[in-house]
Amino acid sequence: MSYEFLQQYWWFLVSLLGALLVFLMFVQGANSLVGSLGGEAEGRRLIINSTGRKWEFTFTTLVTFGGAFFASFPLFYSTSFGGAYWLWMIILFSFVLQAVSYEFQNKLGNLLGARTFQMFLVINGIVGPLLLGGAVATFFEGSNFIVAKDNLTGMQPVISQWANASHGLDALLNPWVLVFGFAVFFLARILGILYVMNNVNDEDIRSRASVRLVGSTIVFLLLFVAYLVHLLMKDGYAYDSVTGVISIEPLKYLNNFMEMWYLLVLLLVGVVLVLYGIIRTIISKTYIGGIWPVGIGVVLTVLALLLCAGWNNTAYYPSTADLQSSLTIANSCSSEFTLRTMAFVSLLIPFVLAYIVVAWRKIDSKKLDKQEIVTDEAY
Repeated sequence: MSYEFLQQYWWFLVSLLGALLVFLMFVQGANSLVGSLGGEAEGRRLIINSTGRKWEFTFTTLVTFGGAFFASFPLFYSTSFGGAYWLWMIILFSFVLQAVSYEFQNKLGNLLGARTFQMFLVINGIVGPLLLGGAVATFFEGSNFIVAKDNLTGMQPVISQWANASHGLDALLNPWVLVFGFAVFFLARILGILYVMNNVNDEDIRSRASVRLVGSTIVFLLLFVAYLVHLLMKDGYAYDSVTGVISIEPLKYLNNFMEMWYLLVLLLVGVVLVLYGIIRTIISKTYIGGIWPVGIGVVLTVLALLLCAGWNNTAYYPSTADLQSSLTIANSCSSEFTLRTMAFVSLLIPFVLAYIVVAWRKIDSKKLDKQEIVTDEAY
């Protein structure tokens, strides 16, 4: 395993974790619609108990994604999480609200009331996907930072710094970042709707969900197609693998898909699966398994986009303040020893995934209904 192979390998693993995280945000998507899907108090509690069975998977994947990024590409971690800390702190705080809300909304002595904690879940359902989508969009649109590795030898060893006082919130001033962020938000809603239809055995909720699915799909497709066209037509950031010099390349991401045709195939297969699952759910009154083709399609599509952002000599985190400060998988990764050691540890990933599959099937051995939420174990 060469150093270059290890860099490519770990970018693949980080991208796969990011793709799985987007799929698992069905929890946030369903929670953002808890009022319109659930209706009365009993229906809302039914949906919250449905997502409450899976929220740990999403939270754990988020932490694992961040940890893998930190270990394999520490310069990205110090630049983004250190410089754009307001953006990431808001995201993390919304997920903390989620964890607290699930645990305490129906506990004795709850002074805020169950509705307050349910509102916190809605906030996480909106803020989480929107800002995470915006953060991913900066992989293509760039961020306002400067990297000075020479500072390591000085009195103030600060490598990365933000070029303004917004510390990441300035990314939301870019309309294309917002377009992608809202696309992820409505995608999370689609996944949440499909998950609830599959997991909750309640005809009223399923009826409302099918109606909400149409509206969310229309908005998502408009936003996603608009951003995809923009991405394929925009200039990108390429780097010379020998000199490390970064330059602007016209149609960089379109060229990436043409040169790495297998990523284009992955993207197209993912889009087809997403459309198949949504359309079949809309036209069939009995089909409730749409979450699976759509979920697989989302993972494939997001994986293709993230690999396109980093592979083929592409700067995956462009700097709009200083072109040469842009991060690549070559100039931001850990040492060869670290990547090689972690590569052996990564062989345990299939066993972890197998555990998740077994646990998921055990949890979903019976569809959730209103009878179950009267037990003491219900949220």
